[in-house]
Amino acid sequence: MKIPFQRLAAAADPAARRAVERVLASGRFVLGPEVEAFERAFAGAIGVGHAVGVASGTDAITLALAAAGIGPGDRVLTAAFSTGYTALGIRHAGAIPVFGDVEPESLCLDAAAAARALETQDIRAVVPVHIFGNAGAGWEKLLETAARHGVPVIEDACQAHGARFSGRALGSFGRAAAFSFYPTKNLGALGDAGLVATADERLAARVKSLRSGGQDQRHHHVAPGWNSRLDEIQAAVLNERLPGLLEGNRRRAALGRRYRELLDGLPLRFVTPGPGVEGSSHLFVIRTARRDALREHLAGAGIDALVHYPAALTEQPAFSGASGVAGTCPEAEAAAREVLSLPLHPGLPEKELERVAAAVREFFARGPFPARVSE
Repeated sequence: MKIPFQRLAAAADPAARRAVERVLASGRFVLGPEVEAFERAFAGAIGVGHAVGVASGTDAITLALAAAGIGPGDRVLTAAFSTGYTALGIRHAGAIPVFGDVEPESLCLDAAAAARALETQDIRAVVPVHIFGNAGAGWEKLLETAARHGVPVIEDACQAHGARFSGRALGSFGRAAAFSFYPTKNLGALGDAGLVATADERLAARVKSLRSGGQDQRHHHVAPGWNSRLDEIQAAVLNERLPGLLEGNRRRAALGRRYRELLDGLPLRFVTPGPGVEGSSHLFVIRTARRDALREHLAGAGIDALVHYPAALTEQPAFSGASGVAGTCPEAEAAAREVLSLPLHPGLPEKELERVAAAVREFFARGPFPARVSE
């Protein structure tokens, strides 16, 4: 029997269906009471004063930067290991992505690399990525360095729903944070959806204007904004699912611990958050120099495994004009050759997890293989 990477067939669960029917009956589909209710609930869940629903996580990065005063020609530092949408969000604000290398353990932006960039370049903002729902060992140091240079931090928390550092929610540390509710996320909608979270009332008001074409009132455009509004159906579904987020995260974490137990002793590495971080366990990611062969072996056993992400941002043609070229971020580029995400979701049966782990062990039992993956 095939083991899929995720099971989204159950995405339209009874609660989601009720939410959709509620919106259909209301006749209100964009920026209505469901959006307002979700904005209040999500802001409360992560402990900030304001949340503004937008069309996607990419737009959330763009609008948060624009609302913070970042625009054309400004240099924005971010992690070299991330989805391309992080850098696209920066580009769409008119800014120039500057790529910093990552910690080898967490794959989050390295604080020392960030410090070097801030000291040697005219960096106007930092977008650290909570990759796979984590923060790195240098998270506090990175925040301190950005504050010392007077540079705003816009957190890419698109994979970090419910994650915490020292008891405080990731997404509540920076000037603002961007969240995505793409269906595969820990808190997923039935399509694209995003949100900007912030404690800054003026920034929140600015995002609200920018998401609706830069209007301050209907048909009165005071700035060249975007059309990026969270619709009522997605907000209603998210309202129904938000109460179950933390329980889903706990289940993900338990499955991750079980993977580690079953894979202990193999010549691979686990992606590990920094001390004090309670990650969202968005993905369970291993590293091996034989990644492609292992993935092929798993596919032959009927097991889906995905690569997040196969190229560092320094290696992506879309960003060839950015600051940072191939070879400048060796940790990020090494990770891109080695990472493999194993199936992980709250509904994953433990028997299927054990089958995945057994298939991984079978692969390494064949040999030969390097004594260690790249350090």
